[in-house]
Amino acid sequence: MRSFLVAAVQVKSGPDKGDNLEKACTWVRAAASQGADLVALPEVFSWRGAPERSGSEAEPIPGRTTDLMSGLARELGIHLVAGSILEQGVPASPHDLPFNTTTLFGPDGSLLALYRKIHLFDVDLPGKVTVRESALRRAGDEVVTARTALGTIGLAVCYDLRFPELFRRLADAGAEIVVMPSAFTRTTGQAHWEPLVRARAIENQCFMVAPNQFGAGPHGFADYGNSLVVDPWGEVIARGPDDDAAVVSARLDAGVLERVRRELPSLRHRRLA
Repeated sequence: MRSFLVAAVQVKSGPDKGDNLEKACTWVRAAASQGADLVALPEVFSWRGAPERSGSEAEPIPGRTTDLMSGLARELGIHLVAGSILEQGVPASPHDLPFNTTTLFGPDGSLLALYRKIHLFDVDLPGKVTVRESALRRAGDEVVTARTALGTIGLAVCYDLRFPELFRRLADAGAEIVVMPSAFTRTTGQAHWEPLVRARAIENQCFMVAPNQFGAGPHGFADYGNSLVVDPWGEVIARGPDDDAAVVSARLDAGVLERVRRELPSLRHRRLA
């Protein structure tokens, strides 16, 4: 891994895909203009709307949104994690539920990795948050990392954060940086967002880059904002606001990663698989 500037883009997406994409491109360009080599958008950045429209808003990959993100990465010469989009079932069928899929593009616009969210958000917190993501989306089943010029990048999405076994498998696959696009709710975020992001960084001695949505969404509850970048010691090195769009940037220092893994080599001390 080498040292570089990373940027997590925090936005509030709605049901107008064209508007969402225009704003996402503006923020990614702003991040690149600040010198970011890796830029990450949040979960479902390109469309958030009525649940019954999920199927009709799903896209193939490659398709409209990923073609745009590929071109943007190439134009700016950056690595770009394109949040997540609703990906048409493979093979496409009107009866198939879409995947919740994040993609990683290289500076030449090439698709370096594609990850389909494994853990789907099915919760019922009465009077606060009730969601059944599994009624609208299909779950993926592959753990995904990509070796890049910046280091080895692992991918996760939002609710995955609560499942430490996924992050340990990413670490076992060599992940030095885990990028986790999210739309973490305000209710659960106030209680658990920072502790869990920091825990995953500490346990796996990796950088965590967690861009999050903010503000009231189309489902009747708000998202938490507070996008985070956390280092392998568990220190929060960048944080977004509660309720506004932002570019949240920090320098990922390869020396910190090397020092933590050398001085406290817990990954090598494991006795249970």
